[in-house]
Amino acid sequence: MTTHPAPTPRRAARRRRGLMVFLRDILIIVVIAALVSFVVKTFVVRSFYIPSASMERTLLVNDRILVDELTPRWTEYARGDVVVFKDPGGWLDGQVNPPDGPPLVQAVDWVLNLVGISATDSQDHLVKRLIGLPGDHVVCCNALGQITINDAPIDELSYLNLPDGDTAASNEPFDIVVPADSLWLLGDNRDRSRDSRAHQDLPSGGFVPLDNVVGKAFFTTWPLDRMGTIDGHHDSFNGVPGPE
Repeated sequence: MTTHPAPTPRRAARRRRGLMVFLRDILIIVVIAALVSFVVKTFVVRSFYIPSASMERTLLVNDRILVDELTPRWTEYARGDVVVFKDPGGWLDGQVNPPDGPPLVQAVDWVLNLVGISATDSQDHLVKRLIGLPGDHVVCCNALGQITINDAPIDELSYLNLPDGDTAASNEPFDIVVPADSLWLLGDNRDRSRDSRAHQDLPSGGFVPLDNVVGKAFFTTWPLDRMGTIDGHHDSFNGVPGPE
């Protein structure tokens, strides 16, 4: 019968040092992961889900999208951008919990949450298309049913989800000037979108402060058959002059 010698004090000390080095390395990895997670989530990109039909056909219910938080810090936002923003107050009647979805979606969400990219607070945010920038005079509608920005009409038929035979960009008239540091945001599915038009009676006047904007939606990640870039349709706004 083979016996093993009792560990010597020197061997025991080496084992303790080895354990301490291992625990130190684990702690360093955790700290680095937390810092990377914070930087990515705060400054680079986040993932959101779409809870409503307000942006159909561009975005469908339960779509998962990526939002660019970094680029707009230098390039600023442009008319036509699809943006995600925090509720400025009074826009959301109640919270909508995200659906679990297929196992693959749940797994991806878990990984994105782990690295700080997935937004567990999606239900507190909204997504709309940017129509009016600060200083813009936005009016609906002209004789052709088009919205005008600074007296220039915009052709939105390439992305609007309108009932058959309807060509009016909005059945709710409005005539507004966007305040400084604010935006005028509308959904693509105009008849089913509670957007800036529906909140003009609030203290904000329906305008969304720039500080509430998280970033620009640029990519649909789920479902797989809809994976691809999100079109800003900036050509529709090419003829719009700057505000006076």
